[in-house]
Amino acid sequence: MAPGRWRQGRRLLRALLLVALLGPAAAFSSSFYSPGEPRSSVRVLCGSNWSLVLQGQWMLEFYAPWCPACRQLEPTWESFAKESERLGIAVGKVDVTQEPGLSGRFFVTTLPTIYHANDGVFRRYRGSRTLEDLQGYILERKWEAVEPVAGWKSPSSIMMHGMAGLFHFSGWIRQIHNYLTGTLGVHVWVSYAIFILATLLIGLLLGLVLVLISDCLCPAKSKHLAETPEEAISKENAENAALEEPDEATRLSADEAADVNDLSDGEDAANSSADESEEDLALGKESGGEETEDLSEQPVAESETESTVRQRKSQGAEKEL
Repeated sequence: MAPGRWRQGRRLLRALLLVALLGPAAAFSSSFYSPGEPRSSVRVLCGSNWSLVLQGQWMLEFYAPWCPACRQLEPTWESFAKESERLGIAVGKVDVTQEPGLSGRFFVTTLPTIYHANDGVFRRYRGSRTLEDLQGYILERKWEAVEPVAGWKSPSSIMMHGMAGLFHFSGWIRQIHNYLTGTLGVHVWVSYAIFILATLLIGLLLGLVLVLISDCLCPAKSKHLAETPEEAISKENAENAALEEPDEATRLSADEAADVNDLSDGEDAANSSADESEEDLALGKESGGEETEDLSEQPVAESETESTVRQRKSQGAEKEL
């Protein structure tokens, strides 16, 4: 049973690969001509032949099969394409559901979108979508009054090349998601988880590649090999100076502390001497007061003695008499 299932799986895988390879070619050929249907005058453009619009004069429509406005415009666009030889232009169309890369290259945001191209110069058509207005746009050369698309937004610019690749990548992811959920029956959230893990792994790989490229382009120089003897000596001196700076800082702080202590001691001594001088002055004032009192008392005593002596002399003289 197991070998038979393995053979069936291999046959199914081959069939899928064959459809994937031949499907776009079949779709491209059927878009130009289908048996039983009249051949269309509108040229279908895809990612492989879109560069045809860079030569000559073109009117190009971007549409989607599910768009009602695009379906309404389809017969008018067919009639306009039948008059292309008389008008001297080529008329084309692009299915954005099948060509996401081209829709990104022309930065299509609304449907239907019509562009006029003249030798690689693109202009956005914003007029009426009637057959008369489309023909008058070419015959009366009204497109000359329309400002062309800026160079950096031109479909042939490098930036729009990147935009086309981004849109094409998004379409490829959508196809894988539809294959996982529709064909293999994988749950939607499981498919999301697979894409998340794939994104993380791809980011890690790209980061590793960028690191390797940067190392190859700008290799890191070895410090021991790059340094000359003079640089090594100067580096050692700088390190020694850096080591000595903390010691000097501690010494300076100790000296400053000692100076502060000496200043405080000197202030204390000055304060004590000032106090002592004040006390001496107070004592001197007291002693000076006492001396003045003694000096004032001495004349009084002398006058009293002189008076007593005189009284005694006068008494003695009276007795003699």
